[in-house]
Amino acid sequence: MPEKADLPGKICVVCRRPFHWRKKWWRVWQDVKYCSERCRRSRGKSIREKTIEQ
Repeated sequence: MPEKADLPGKICVVCRRPFHWRKKWWRVWQDVKYCSERCRRSRGKSIREKTIEQ
């Protein structure tokens, strides 16, 4: 089993945090843009709007 550090990674387009490959994404890895369902749902909001809400 490969170590997590050895797996490919990307940067989430919403929160700008790094995330790594998951087995459930093996067929669509090239299309994955978001690290989580929460980021996918909030993709339309800008970073400024999110900071104001908090």
